[in-house]
Amino acid sequence: MTTDLWMLVSSALLCLAIPFVYVGGIAGIPGGLAWGLGNRDVPLALPVWVERAKRAHANLVENLAPFAVLVLTAHVAGVANATTALGATLFFWGRVGHFVVYVIGIPYLRTVVFAVAVLGEIMILTQLFG
Repeated sequence: MTTDLWMLVSSALLCLAIPFVYVGGIAGIPGGLAWGLGNRDVPLALPVWVERAKRAHANLVENLAPFAVLVLTAHVAGVANATTALGATLFFWGRVGHFVVYVIGIPYLRTVVFAVAVLGEIMILTQLFG
């Protein structure tokens, strides 16, 4: 399997793993486990880091589909190369960094690591039209 495809799979696994982080945070607060297993009709006051983790996860979900389209199109079109591999790697590590920095709560650095991931997508896109 190519680096591009490995980074796509790794990004999908990251997307699947992130909820375990914030569900653990929800389960650790008083009433959180019952709320999480229930219908969630009444809002529960969550720690700010849990809210940030949920937003980081939603952001990854939003960005994973376009990344997958770029990687798979490059693969099928036969233009996957060192540039697309680097772009896919930047996307994955940028998304890991985005999650960590967002949960910790460092606002400006969060934007920088997000931009690293976007740069990775742009690198793949250039190979599709280059």
